[in-house]
Amino acid sequence: MTTPPRRCPRVGVLFGGRSAEHDVSLASVRAVMDNLTGEFDVVPIGITRDGRWLAGGDPWRALSEGDESVEAVTLTPDPSGGRALLRLHPHEGESPRITDIDVIFPVLHGTNGEDGTVQGLLELADVPYVGCGVLASAVGMDKAMMKVVFRAANLPVLPYVTFLRRDWESDPERVVALIEDALHYPVFVKPANLGSSVGISKVKAAAALPAALDLAASYDRKVLVEQGINARDIEISVLGNDDVAVSVVGEIVSSNEWYDYAAKYLDGESEPIIPAPVAPAVADEIQRLAIEAYRAVDASGLSRVDFLMDRDTGELWLSEINTLPGFTPISMYAKMWAASGVSYRELCHRLVYLALERHAEKSRRRTDRD
Repeated sequence: MTTPPRRCPRVGVLFGGRSAEHDVSLASVRAVMDNLTGEFDVVPIGITRDGRWLAGGDPWRALSEGDESVEAVTLTPDPSGGRALLRLHPHEGESPRITDIDVIFPVLHGTNGEDGTVQGLLELADVPYVGCGVLASAVGMDKAMMKVVFRAANLPVLPYVTFLRRDWESDPERVVALIEDALHYPVFVKPANLGSSVGISKVKAAAALPAALDLAASYDRKVLVEQGINARDIEISVLGNDDVAVSVVGEIVSSNEWYDYAAKYLDGESEPIIPAPVAPAVADEIQRLAIEAYRAVDASGLSRVDFLMDRDTGELWLSEINTLPGFTPISMYAKMWAASGVSYRELCHRLVYLALERHAEKSRRRTDRD
């Protein structure tokens, strides 16, 4: 009796999203799918800007060029559905089931993608998925809550102020006073829940503060204002679940005054330096703090941890943890691993198996009382 060949794990690659970072996702996903193909059966799943899920045909083209030949699909949160991708509008006599999914690889950025919402759906559906779980994703998205967690873990964070959009709209004088009492110019004004430097402003004087607060509040109901320093941008990649590995340290030399959206994605002139020119003892400290930050939010799969190093004092400040970092082969996350001896293809494969490992570990939990 012959044994039937083992089926390749079927990986649903989720991209696009209802987020201001939709285009960042589209820039990352092609490379992921190319490097999973062969080892895995890849199923592209696009999410439109208004939140519709699409599969079949070419969802990437549908999102980028408006191709209408793809089908609207859904993933039911009922685990008895067998992790099936279902047609929303099957034709008469057509099965609603398109395919089963063994693991989801989210290539999503920003709200409704890396903030725990999609992760929560996948938990309910009992589908293994790449990257951090609900808690770490939510904390990693909310810069204000992230600071609270890091401070509680005795990690070094810069002074900051947070407030709600309604506070700014109802009593702007009080908000300005709150900021100016706690911090000094320059400051960075940020939407609490967004990435890729969208909605962020560097404010050097009081006259520019109201416009920066208006911009940040247009993206999120919660705003964070952080002390500005003369800093180097230091980054490091983290990989793993309970057993964690860190890459070599990298540095970004921004083409602009600070590492804004244009410097990250548009002008192509920012310079990555890998490994970063720091003393071995400093690199060791960055690696140690990165692991502590990763564990503080209960991260898993992958994250990039960003630091600010004061040019004047050499002091290290933990800036943020990015639980779904930019993921092209030329993104810092992948390049730091490449410099550490892990290829982009191997990285993609490891992440899928880490997702399956974490799901297997979670499946050991008891759900009965006795």
